Amino acid sequence: MRHRFPAKPYRNQRGAGTFTAMDTATLVGFFAAFCTSVSYVPQLKKCWETGKAEDLSLMMFSVLATGVAAWIVYGIFKHDIVIIIANALSLSCLAGILWFKLREDRPRRSSSKHQGAEFLKVKTGSTKPQIARE
Repeated sequence: MRHRFPAKPYRNQRGAGTFTAMDTATLVGFFAAFCTSVSYVPQLKKCWETGKAEDLSLMMFSVLATGVAAWIVYGIFKHDIVIIIANALSLSCLAGILWFKLREDRPRRSSSKHQGAEFLKVKTGSTKPQIARE
């Protein structure tokens, strides 16, 4: 099997340095990776500040996280550091968002105790347990 050589270097317009097409492509890749990874930060910040993710779709974020994880595996197979780093950052933000969503969706044991106290308050006017008198 023949080895592929990198793209031929060329001088930029001013002759100030030598770049290859791969360098330019890598820079564009890092810029794209930065933009897509940072796009999750405002949503994660909102979840962090409010402690809620009730308006978010669990199914959508789960499928998206699975796809992003697959991109990481693809980047590993291709030995492409840009794909790996970009999707690892995205997956970490998505994991944070999913954590808020899953924490919110699971049934709370403490809330059932709270509901019992509310029931007592409605029935008796007090949240303190009453001794049944006959």
